[in-house]
Amino acid sequence: MNGKDRERLRSLAFHQLEIANSPKNLERVELWKRHNMYKGERPTIHIEVGTFAHEAITPLLECEDAAARDIEYKLIHNFINLEQFDDDKVVPPYFQQTYDIYFTLFGHHIKQTVMKKDDGTELGHHFEHIIDDLYDDFNLIESPSVFGVNKESTMKKLELYNDIFGDILPVRLVSDGLYSTPTQHVVHMMGMENMLYSMYDYPDEFKKMMDRIAEDYIAYFKKLESENVLLQNHAFEWVCQGSMAFYEEEEKEGQIKTTDLWGFMDSQETVGISPEMFREFIFPCYHKIASVFGRLNYGCCEPVNTFWDDIKTLPNLKKVSISPWCNEDFMAEQLRDSGIIYHRKPSPNYLGVGAKLDEDAFRKHIEKTVKTARGCKLEICQRDVYTVNNDMDKVRRYVQIIRESIDKYW
Repeated sequence: MNGKDRERLRSLAFHQLEIANSPKNLERVELWKRHNMYKGERPTIHIEVGTFAHEAITPLLECEDAAARDIEYKLIHNFINLEQFDDDKVVPPYFQQTYDIYFTLFGHHIKQTVMKKDDGTELGHHFEHIIDDLYDDFNLIESPSVFGVNKESTMKKLELYNDIFGDILPVRLVSDGLYSTPTQHVVHMMGMENMLYSMYDYPDEFKKMMDRIAEDYIAYFKKLESENVLLQNHAFEWVCQGSMAFYEEEEKEGQIKTTDLWGFMDSQETVGISPEMFREFIFPCYHKIASVFGRLNYGCCEPVNTFWDDIKTLPNLKKVSISPWCNEDFMAEQLRDSGIIYHRKPSPNYLGVGAKLDEDAFRKHIEKTVKTARGCKLEICQRDVYTVNNDMDKVRRYVQIIRESIDKYW
């Protein structure tokens, strides 16, 4: 790494620490703590920048070395929201590094073909399925899953970061939320239609497969526990779907267990089945895995209202996704005074489609959410925006409209 790149990273590390200690950031840290404890005064707002980072972050990169650019990207990603968009994504006073952990279901690396544009951005992808017929190919799900942690590679990263800027910005190991998406694995292995047909054609084999997935995920999480690589996550750590782990609890001494941590699950792939089929074929797997988490954040793009009678019984459920395809009114009624946070994902079309923001249309959209969710604890996270037409002012105005709607109707 050349001296110029090194100085660039040290400058960004200092800038992150400066922003982390700013009054605005410290105030919003306290907001998140109260919010996740179901004590918040107002909704939190987060614009997930990762999907349009090629427009928001890449143009800001100055480093020449590839490894330096990777670190530069991470540093800018840590503070760009608060600095440029003024949402509620907060900045840690340290540089976060998770352990290098891995989980390969049944030991199969599912290959995928990716289609890219000339500038390198992805247009789409296709998974190369390994299961054509669940009964004939059942031996493929009887092979062992491969999982664990690479402590050596993790420590090398810590050494590198500390060497570059550890005297300015502390470097800290963290644990993000434990992550489990069983039906996504199934679709990657066999495809959507094949998954749906298999429930009818081979119900016993399908249930055995789902139970194996649950058992292997739990074994994986327990392996991380036994390796002492789980760390208490109740601050700036991520718990998926654009949410943060803040929680008011004492620092724990000794071994951290899975039941001390946030977990995340979703089942977007089962939107085409009935509640009865979900209960019979899918939910037992999910309930079994959820039992090892201390707090659960559930859902992504699927309309959770369809399966709410089962989802609401998941252990330690604390947040649930209210996607653009969800029945907002029904879920607001269910979550009001429930101790479960209404995690709203507005439609990405307003910010991500078209060169100009249709302010009137978006204001109507977000005001519907703010009015509907009154009495709930509301968290607004804009996800799945893949372009903002290189217009960061559009993002800033988007956040302003959300704030204006909250001020007017909350």
